[in-house]
Amino acid sequence: MKLHFREAIEEDIPHLVQMLSDDELGAEREDNSQPIHQNYIDTFQCIACDPNNELSVVESDGKIVGMLQLTFIPYLTHIGSWRCLIEGVRIHSDCRGQGLGAEFFHWAIARAKEKKCSIVQLTSDKKRPDALRFYEKLGFEATHEGFKLKL
Repeated sequence: MKLHFREAIEEDIPHLVQMLSDDELGAEREDNSQPIHQNYIDTFQCIACDPNNELSVVESDGKIVGMLQLTFIPYLTHIGSWRCLIEGVRIHSDCRGQGLGAEFFHWAIARAKEKKCSIVQLTSDKKRPDALRFYEKLGFEATHEGFKLKL
């Protein structure tokens, strides 16, 4: 399978929202109706204009089969280093279990190294045990306890 990695463009938004909503958790929190909700477009434009954010997609045979967002964050800790936060990870349901996610993560980690990041971090919902195992297989360690406060 030949893969092509690129930054998302506004025309990709309907495909990305569909992937985000294509599981139990996403179906509860995403709006896959048409026309696309304006919040998705507004947020996409904010991400696209921010030099420390990249919304990336992976294509196979010209079709989007995966997405993730990279956020590059400067920290004073670790001797003033940069971190890469990976969020919004989705692989199209038809393509899971084929090694695509691992290739996408290897690409994302290489991108973090290009940006001089010393740490790559992510969060994953505890209700996604397959995702947790996937990240551990890639070498990620659950070294911290994460907290969220919904507003």
